[in-house]
Amino acid sequence: MGNLTGSSTAEINAPIDQVWEVVQDVETAPEWQGGLDGLYALERDKEGRATLCETESDIKVRKVKSEVRFAYDGPTRLSWSQEKGELKSVDGSWKLEDLGGDRTRATYAIDVDLGRMLGMIVRGPLVDVIRSLLVGARAGELKKRMERG
Repeated sequence: MGNLTGSSTAEINAPIDQVWEVVQDVETAPEWQGGLDGLYALERDKEGRATLCETESDIKVRKVKSEVRFAYDGPTRLSWSQEKGELKSVDGSWKLEDLGGDRTRATYAIDVDLGRMLGMIVRGPLVDVIRSLLVGARAGELKKRMERG
């Protein structure tokens, strides 16, 4: 089992600044991101944004905890990397593009190395289930969150 990598993209009927407000508010992400059960700030920057967080995710075979460091480059990019946790490594990002006319393209990308132990469990069809959970749904979840009335 290698890394679980992938990306998903959605065009959202909302201006980039509004989409950025949701993306950069990482502490509310469990409210709209499936499988992300909890995210708790351990450190904050001078602007009060969470920079180091403990996360708990349900990857179907078990729940995993990580400490993740966020980097903000708004309103176009949010990135993160696992500093410690039960997975070997996690690197991800949101990239936002202003399409004009109050429309934004949002791309979510992630690269997860499950490590040796989880890698032995996650095989076959389960790989696609977990990839869909970690990657495939994210951009659509953001679109749904932004466009709900």
